[in-house]
Amino acid sequence: MPAEEAVRQGLTDEWTVRRTRMRSVCVGTQAGPQMAVEAAREALRHADAAPHDIDLVLHASSYFQGYDLWAPASYVQREAVGNACLSLAVEQLSNGGMAALELAVAYLRADASRHSALVTTGDRFCLPGIDRWTTDPGTVLGDGGTAIVLSTAGGFALIRSLVTVSDPVLEKMGRGDDPFATAPMETRTPISVEEPRARLVKEMGMSELIDRLHTGQREAFEQALLEADVKQEDLDWTVLPHLGRAKMDFQFFSALGLDPERTTWPWGSGVGHLGAGDMFAGLAHLTRTGALRPGQTGALVSAGGGFAWTVAVLQVLTAA
Repeated sequence: MPAEEAVRQGLTDEWTVRRTRMRSVCVGTQAGPQMAVEAAREALRHADAAPHDIDLVLHASSYFQGYDLWAPASYVQREAVGNACLSLAVEQLSNGGMAALELAVAYLRADASRHSALVTTGDRFCLPGIDRWTTDPGTVLGDGGTAIVLSTAGGFALIRSLVTVSDPVLEKMGRGDDPFATAPMETRTPISVEEPRARLVKEMGMSELIDRLHTGQREAFEQALLEADVKQEDLDWTVLPHLGRAKMDFQFFSALGLDPERTTWPWGSGVGHLGAGDMFAGLAHLTRTGALRPGQTGALVSAGGGFAWTVAVLQVLTAA
């Protein structure tokens, strides 16, 4: 949906569009797990992976998956893979996809007989629970499913490093002072990220909050580069979350010294924040557009509430 169409329909206003610099946002009609299944099927075809190759299925999400007391990872496994391996859901908000990737790496390395893992994400952000334009001010939430296949048997890219840093002091950013509820969306509907965030700012102070956010992101980024033995200036591309421009400047462009034009921001600003799926969607975009060439080195730079930051450095081996 083009941003100007959202304004015309009264879904948002021109000030929000100017502030975020979002050109458009993905609006879906399927549930998150359904979109994840479509992405998984495509990823499995692209990786030429058979059901018996997949030893683990992890499904990450940020929001309601369509049913209560239900296992969405099992649905993805049934519909996209059809085998009997371990399947699990991962809930770490916007960093969920990368958290699942790290778990998949550890799982595959723990047993030499294990071949591949499938990691998926999927979210649909809609009313009455979420207003994609206002629930998280400065971020426009987009709908979509993503998937990636991780294999010990080879692929078009090699993971050279994978680092996660967490700061659970910031978990209150999503909780505030609200009492624990007894049912979903009992406190307020639609969900508001701004209210608990404002309470934490009042309690902690803006200066400390900014310092913690910058420190965690920078530590994960620098440690990943160090472990990969790569200098920042040698990165050919960087996949970043699809946040509004003010947040991108604050958390990535200024904080890490990244050139927006050498990241996936020009594309992501037309997609919206896909919950846990921005990293895999951005990487898929680079493969589809032929932007990845053998010998290149790039980074996936992720962050999510909790708070956690995960960074992976990849080396492109062959044409994707």
